[in-house]
Formats: sequence, structure tokens, C-alpha cells
Amino acid sequence: MTTYVSDDEMRAGMTTTKNYTATILHKGPKYGTPEAGAIVWEHGRRNYGLRADGLLNIVCPVMDDSDVCGIGIFNLDLDATVALMEEDPGVVAGVFTFEAHPVRSFPGDSLP
Repeated sequence: MTTYVSDDEMRAGMTTTKNYTATILHKGPKYGTPEAGAIVWEHGRRNYGLRADGLLNIVCPVMDDSDVCGIGIFNLDLDATVALMEEDPGVVAGVFTFEAHPVRSFPGDSLP
């Protein structure tokens, strides 16, 4: 049984949401090539820096056999996120492509 949440609680909670941008990383044309490993490593290093700077709040590598490689939630608007992703070493090298979508969520949400 899930916790009951009243309409009033939902309305109050909705006033606390904030805009973010969700990204979906896909395998690009150079994914899996011999040079991709070093590029993916630098992509990961950049993600660590973006996390440390408070810009990339959630990073989730995808662990299945689909063409989706990862999901990220940025604490930036859509245009700023797209500009940042267009400079990603993996995207620049063609190892990854990406989609970006404006989303809303609750500040302070986190993974357990």
C-alpha cells in the first residue's frame, strides 16, 4: 500500500517544482571503435566536473543492449544544456548523440 497524498498536499508540492533538462545519450556512429574508450573516459571525467560544479545532478549510465548509453538531469535550462552537450568530447567525436528535454522536478530529490 502506498502512502495516501491529498489533493491539497499535491497542489502545495507542485508549487515547489523547478525546471531542469533531461538528456538521453545514444550510441553515435563511432561508438565501439578502438578510439572510443579513451573518449568515453574523458566524457566521464567531464561529467564528474559538471557534477562537482552543480550543473549535472543525476548521471545514469544505461546498462542494457539498447542504443541508449545514459541519462542525465542538468540543473540548467534547455538552451544551456544543449550548448554544454554539444561540447561534450563524446558528442564532438561522434561516439554519442543526444536528446535534450525540458522537465520539472522537486529540488532536493535524490537517489536512495
